[in-house]
Formats: sequence, structure tokens, C-alpha cells
Amino acid sequence: MPKAVGIDLGTTNSVISVMEGGRPEVIVNAEGARTTPSVVAYKGDERLVGQIARRQAALNPAATLFEVKRFIGRRWAEIKDEAGRSPFTVKEGPGGSVRIEVNGQDLAPEQVSAEVLRKLVNDASAKLGEKIKDVVITVPAYFDNSQREATKQAGEIAGLNVLRVINEPTAAALAYGLERKGNETVLVFDLGGGTFDVTILELGDGVFEVKSTSGDTHLGGADFDQRIVDWLATEFQKDNSFDLRKDKQALQRLIEAAEKAKIELSNATETSISLPFITFDPETRTPMHLERTLSRAKFEEITGDLLRRVRKPVEQALADAKLDASKIDEVILVGGSTRIPAVKRIVQELVGKAPNESVNPDEAVALGAAVQAGIIQGDSSLGDIVLVDVTPLTMGVEVKGGMIAPMITRNTTVPAKKTEIYTTAENNQPGVEINVLQGERPMAADNKSLGRFKLEGIPPMRAGQAQIEVTFDIDANGILHVTAKEKTSGKESSIRIENTTTLDKSDVERMVQEAEQNAAADKQRREKVEKRNNLDSLRVQATSQIEENEGAAQAAKDKLKAAADEAEEAVRSDDDARIDAAQKALEEELRAFMTAAQTQGQAQGDDTVNLGKDNQDDVIDADFKPAE
Repeated sequence: MPKAVGIDLGTTNSVISVMEGGRPEVIVNAEGARTTPSVVAYKGDERLVGQIARRQAALNPAATLFEVKRFIGRRWAEIKDEAGRSPFTVKEGPGGSVRIEVNGQDLAPEQVSAEVLRKLVNDASAKLGEKIKDVVITVPAYFDNSQREATKQAGEIAGLNVLRVINEPTAAALAYGLERKGNETVLVFDLGGGTFDVTILELGDGVFEVKSTSGDTHLGGADFDQRIVDWLATEFQKDNSFDLRKDKQALQRLIEAAEKAKIELSNATETSISLPFITFDPETRTPMHLERTLSRAKFEEITGDLLRRVRKPVEQALADAKLDASKIDEVILVGGSTRIPAVKRIVQELVGKAPNESVNPDEAVALGAAVQAGIIQGDSSLGDIVLVDVTPLTMGVEVKGGMIAPMITRNTTVPAKKTEIYTTAENNQPGVEINVLQGERPMAADNKSLGRFKLEGIPPMRAGQAQIEVTFDIDANGILHVTAKEKTSGKESSIRIENTTTLDKSDVERMVQEAEQNAAADKQRREKVEKRNNLDSLRVQATSQIEENEGAAQAAKDKLKAAADEAEEAVRSDDDARIDAAQKALEEELRAFMTAAQTQGQAQGDDTVNLGKDNQDDVIDADFKPAE
């Protein structure tokens, strides 16, 4: 059976891992790196993914997409304020969804994320020597139903079978606790590129039980980067009366410089930011440069409100778990942004103990996802591991007066199922519309609507007589299914809450087909490039042989040079048929040239031996060998 893998689909970077010999191991990508930037660039018909996409971002800012995870499963109304921070165009799509415009085409965030997933899986398949199809994908614990469903759809668009969607902090705890035998209460503090989660778990005897989870899906390393971007742009504007954020290329360079500065300030008390030729004076067209020094103290000042925001979820998770901070045995840091010194300091203040830094914050989530994949596939090396997770947010229905009636409250263990009886508000009411909500506010309008469906055909009866049985069923992925049944008539209706991102089944199927077509086209382009590269390498080899074998017959050298010249022209022409013919001809001429050179060398060797017959012992002592 092909192996299943675990994938941490991150905001900034993504990682893929697999169980090997009873232990989870990160699989390096085609470039030999353990992490892959979650960046996709569109250049004509080409799609670049990972580091190669990131490198060209400053030259192609409008078509290089990054931090797309922040938009997945979201409504336009939720993200429109942060959409303007990107150098590329984020806009409202059908039904209030989010779309990203690239080269005149509107892309769903799920499509872009699918490109990253495909890159990870294709590289891993090549490394493992087998085609990977089954995956476990992680999501922030505080992702709501639509974000989880959208992440699952991204996997489907990439042509994958998503076995499970698992919470990132829970996955990190699996990686941490795999070989630990004692009973522990662990707090996982996960501050990634785009989201923030806090999860409290009890570990012991192979059981990983989540007690509570809290978080903020609008807080991550990108927000800290943005504060540096805004500070740099404001300082530059003071001196030059020009807002760099209005220049897409300049903005992209600011974003890259901000991330680099943030990373450097984790180990240094100040850093220099130098961006020569950042833009040109709009009137004189003279180049303008940006030079600034950012201290750690200034960084903590401009991000002060963000640092304060990490406190509440920790306090909420402790309260929901009914635990005092002193009862926490270990604090595990996950996500690259936990390297910020101020973040570590706040965690220690809140929990009263130094964080455990034994796990790699960039890799722990993917490693834990691989463990979950192994559990699902029945990996015998893992023994009896039981994972008990919870739903992060309350789910309910809208009732009379615009209130929410909770059905399944936050931090309920999943899978979970709950049934409640509701009734009609008016006499002879023929049907009801059920508005499925998720959130913690008492009024329906203040929570997120996951979907609506109608139950019709209710027999005529007085208000309050109908008995409408509503059932909420949350599966192991945290994805919700809702059914409603009128008990008198037996009329029934249901909804699987999956269309909240406006990607219905036909959309997903279409995107799967497009992805497969693009994959085939990408393969053809890659093969074409490889053909050109192979022919060019052979041309260089042929030229070297001509130079190294000066004594070869001139006719042979001329024929090989002619074939090499034709190869050079064929590479420039980009004509596949001509490249194939040139490759064949050059191989034949090079083979003939090498054979002739070898024969000539052997002949010269025999002459030398013959000349040395009068002094044969000296020749033998010299260990003479014919030239090859």
C-alpha cells in the first residue's frame, strides 16, 4: 500500500512528512529544502511554486501570490480590510466570496493552495519512489467550518484523497508526545504566518485528549511584518512625500525586507534595512533609496497591540479547560513567529514557566500530521494511539428574534452529534428556513452564517404545534452536516455545510480537470526545457573533446564541430523536431570522433613501444600504457 503523508499547509511555508521506521520524517523538496514557501507565481502559461516563485516576486508582484491561506474559506466582508495590503489584486467574487485576479483570470484561494499541495506531493513522490495520493492536511485549530471545508477542497483540486483534516496544535502535540510515556498537561502555543492558536491537551498512555482550544485567525507573523512595512513606508513618506505602498514593486520589496528584519531581530538588538533604488522620483525620475535602522525596542513598540492580542486566547483556553496556569507541565512553541523574543517572554509570563523548545517550530505540525496518517493507515509501529479533538467554535441555528440557539458548544469533543426539537412561530406555517451559524455572540447577525436550507411541506397547524427535529453532526474533520425533520409529516431536508466558499461540486470538478491539464502542460514544458538543456550539455562536451584532442584528424574535428554548431542553432530555434534531429546527429558524430581518437591513441602507443625495443626493460619499468 502506498504511504500516506502529513502536510502542514502553512501561510508562509509548507512542509510534508512521512512515517519511516516508526518515526515521522520530513521529506525534502526537489530543491533539497525541508520547507517550501507557500508562494505561487503565474508567468504566461507557466506556474512557479516555492522558492523559485518567491525569488522573482519583486519583478512580478501582481502575479506572485503569497499568504493565500489567510483568504481560504473566507467571505469578502471578512478580509476586505487586509486585502489592500497585497501587491496582487484581491477582490470580491460570486456570492460574496474571495477571488484573486491574475493576468485577467479570477482564481479561488483553494486553487492557489492546490498548486502548493501538488508541488509538495509531486516532490515527495519522486523522493519516495511511489505515487502519493492519501494525505492528512493540518489547519489552524480556530479555523471555522468553511475554512476547513475549503482546505479539504484544495486537496481535492490537487488530485489528493484527504484522509483527515487535523488541527495544527494537536498535530504538534502528537509529534512532541510520540515517545513520551508519562502523563502530562501540555499547552501548545502556535503563532504561524497568518493565524494564532492555543490548545491545551492531556497526554498519557497513548491518549492525546484536547481539553480546550482558542485563537485568532486574523493574527500571525504577516501582521508583524506589516507593521514594519507601514513604519518603513511612513518614515520614507516623511522625507520624500511619496507612499511606497502605492508602488507594487516597491511594496513587494518592503514586504520581503520586513520579514527579513523581523527574523534578524530575533537574534540581534537592531538591524539595518537597505533598499537602494526602491523607486524613482515621479517628477525628476531620479532614483530614490531607503536606509533605516530598526531596533528590537522599536519593533516591540510598533507591534505592541499585536503582542497584547496573544494574551487573551491563552487565558481563554485555560478558563475553558478549567485549569490554573500552574497545572501546565509543558509549553510547546509552534510556528516561526514564536521565535520573536517578546512572544516568548509573554508566554513565560502567562504560564509561569519557560517554553519547551525541543521541537522544531517549523516542522512539528507536519511531523504530527504524518503520525496521524500512520494511525489511519494502521501503522503497527505506533501502537495504540487515540486522538481526541474538539470543535473550536459554537454551532447553532437562528431562532425567532434574531437570536442564536446553540446546538454544539465550543470545545465539544468531535466527532459529535446533537439533536434538538424546534417549532413554528406562526399559525399554518408551511415551511421554515434554517440558518446554520457559527460563533460565540448571542445575536445571529454577529455570527458567521455557514449556510441556509429550507424544510417545506409542514402540514397546517397552530403555532408551536409542529415538532421540527434538527440534528447537527460534526465529523472527525470538524466538518458539519445538518438535517431537519418535521415529525408529524416525516418531511425531511438536509445540508452538508460545504458551499460557503461558493465552490460547489461542479466548481471543484472543473478545477480538478484544469489542474490535471495544467500538470500535463507543465510536464511537456519541463520535458522541452530538459531536451534543450541535454542538447546544450552535449554540445559543450563535444566542443571540449575537439579542444582536448588537438592531434585528431581535421576531417573528424570539422564534422563534429558542424554537428555542435547545428545543435547550438537548434537550441536557439526551440523547434522540438530540429532539437531531436540535432541530438541524434551530435551523439553519432561524438561517438565516431571518440572512437577515432581512441584508435589513433592506441596506434601512437604502439609506435612508442616499438621505438623503445632497444631499451625494453626501461619501457616496462616505466609502466607504459597506451593512451585511451
